Amino acid sequence: MTRLVVRIGGSVVASPINTDLMSKYAELIKQIKNQGHEIAVILGGGGLAREFIGIAKNLGLDMPAQDEIAISCSRLFAQLFLKKLGELACSKVAVTLDEAAECFGQGKIVVMGGLKPGITTDTVAALVAERLKAQLLVKGTDQEGVYNKDPRKFPDAIKQDHLSFEDLSRVLEFSEHKAGIHQIIDPMAIKVLKQNRTKLIIFNGFKPENLLAAAEGKNVGTLIN
Repeated sequence: MTRLVVRIGGSVVASPINTDLMSKYAELIKQIKNQGHEIAVILGGGGLAREFIGIAKNLGLDMPAQDEIAISCSRLFAQLFLKKLGELACSKVAVTLDEAAECFGQGKIVVMGGLKPGITTDTVAALVAERLKAQLLVKGTDQEGVYNKDPRKFPDAIKQDHLSFEDLSRVLEFSEHKAGIHQIIDPMAIKVLKQNRTKLIIFNGFKPENLLAAAEGKNVGTLIN
């Protein structure tokens, strides 16, 4: 049995909104749960959240307010996903770590969006992993894994099969939080995962079968530990 946190990137299911992919993830997560694993799922707000952050900026709202708007967007996707999971999930989207832990203790699938201003849903996933003592965090993104440089900018970028957290920090563009940050993993999340020695697997989220492979311990994407 594995205790894992699944982070589904908004760039995968919400940019644009992909209900077919959300449904496939819901079925796979139910399958993994029925295999005896314990699961929490964290969803991002994707393009919708970034669009509303832009609107908030145009209105002259500060970064905490922009974050609050983005959190609301992510919780909408979380609520959709929770309803799709049915009775295997908690009765509502968890909005605090205490609620997540309480639901997890009842043997249900925890579903969350954002948590509070100043942190991304990546960091939420890392904090949930810390609180629930999960052995593994897996994240489905819009890339095959982690590359030695941004593959969207550099065609000669090379995918890495295994990295340390120190290596990962060196290949990331941003080293601090900002509203709507869009890179393969948030720097604050890396610090939390490294501190707790939680394994991280980053894979192509447009291939939901990668989630099953990761849960079964197969080589997929990039392993960071």
